[in-house]
Amino acid sequence: MSALTMTPGREAPQVVVIVDDDTFGLALMRTLVQTVGHVEVYTFDDPSAALAWCRNHDLDVLITDYEMPEMNGLSLLRALRAHPRTRDVPMMMITALDDRDIRYQALETGANDYLTKPLDAPEVRARVRNMLAVSDGQRALQRRSDHLAREVRLATASIAEREREIVLRLSRAAEFRDVETGSHIMRIAHFSDHIARALGQNETECEQIFLASPMHDVGKIGIPDNILLKPGRFNDGEFTIMQQHTVIGHRILSGSQSELLQLAADIALSHHERFDGAGYPHKRKGSEIPLAGRIVAVADVFDALLSSRPYKRAWSLDEALGLIRMGRAKQFDPECVDAFLLALPQIIATRERFAEEAESEA
Repeated sequence: MSALTMTPGREAPQVVVIVDDDTFGLALMRTLVQTVGHVEVYTFDDPSAALAWCRNHDLDVLITDYEMPEMNGLSLLRALRAHPRTRDVPMMMITALDDRDIRYQALETGANDYLTKPLDAPEVRARVRNMLAVSDGQRALQRRSDHLAREVRLATASIAEREREIVLRLSRAAEFRDVETGSHIMRIAHFSDHIARALGQNETECEQIFLASPMHDVGKIGIPDNILLKPGRFNDGEFTIMQQHTVIGHRILSGSQSELLQLAADIALSHHERFDGAGYPHKRKGSEIPLAGRIVAVADVFDALLSSRPYKRAWSLDEALGLIRMGRAKQFDPECVDAFLLALPQIIATRERFAEEAESEA
């Protein structure tokens, strides 16, 4: 293998690889290609060595003779077309003048063009120049494609960041109405994420439920203060009004093109439904309830049980776990309960961490 060196101070030359077991033919072809323009030529008299080199380097054009020992030009083309690095490289086959069938096979195998022996210098230069132009066009298209892909990634990231900001601000709006909501919503986000992971949800699904679950109680914005902030238990009429926070939350969040807000709307509406159909607002049961709503239902009740309220004391961990277990297949999806218990060490650690942060901020 041999190569021409790059000319200092110029843009990188286009790389041409020539493969031919005939030393004279290889030298002649290299001389002709060198006259085409700003190129760097690599020559190989062994197609196996050429194949190994091409799989590890970038090239713009490959020119190969057909008749070579051990691996002929067609076999080399097939191997290069099968490799992701070289499958789109413009390739040219050199055949004898009367090898029409070989030329057809070469084109079917993936050759973009062919040359016939004996070589005609003006034709060689013209065809190689055309091949280099094709390669240059391909690289320009690839650069444009890469640029557009980067722009799409940036735009998508910007949209996602705006969605997260909307989630944060809506969640904060609920905090202003209910003093108990602040640390609660962050615990729910983490608890829901732990349960989703234990259920085998993928990374994207877990991230979405982590971001959407804090908005489960955003509908409390629409509940009157005399009910929302009541220090004691609700009477039947007050409880009926309080149940409407699920519907209000759904109305606030629904109708968006955002998948995140659509998920948050489902959670807001369904997180007080029960697996046995005795929940609210629509008495849905089983798989009629969105999975995210079933997950948040477990997370929400567990955290509420462990939290003190003006109308109740904080339950012990054993008491809370006992209720969750009793509610399996009744109030809660049994699979979500099982996932909750599987993730319990992480859930308890998360609750302790947020309790420590709340104490340090007090």
